[in-house]
Amino acid sequence: MSRWTRVLGIDPGYRFTGYGVIDTNGQESRHIANGVIDATQADTTAGRLAKIHSGVLAVVNNFEPSVMSIERVFVARNADSALKLGQARAAAICASFERDMPVHEYAAREVKQAIVGKGGAGKDQVQHMVRVLLSYTDELKPDAADALGIALCHAHSSASAKRISEAIA
Repeated sequence: MSRWTRVLGIDPGYRFTGYGVIDTNGQESRHIANGVIDATQADTTAGRLAKIHSGVLAVVNNFEPSVMSIERVFVARNADSALKLGQARAAAICASFERDMPVHEYAAREVKQAIVGKGGAGKDQVQHMVRVLLSYTDELKPDAADALGIALCHAHSSASAKRISEAIA
């Protein structure tokens, strides 16, 4: 059996940032923790970003993941929303610096493809499959479910990449 790796998944948001922590060995994944960092009490952009950063840093210090996986920004029609999301991502990523943790980015479609099997899956389908894959029965908030999905996507993607590199070596 392969060695276990602790993965932190982040679903960044300007108001709510989801996090999920799993252990994986490339074949099996286990739920460790999940939650949502609520930045809505802060009155300013700087206050929200500080709340996101300190919340993710607390998760990093508490659970000591060896890798962070985070959702890549999808730029649509609203540039202001994309900018705020980018700032939230940056605040979360900065929490990885103290541990010199590698950060891997995944598009929402990649996560849905890895978890559900189709890139156009809905949030409810992702949440259901996260529960199934992790044998998780407690309540799961949508942002936390997405974060666990991002962590699982990294677990599946890195395991596949490892098998491919071993096959061609």
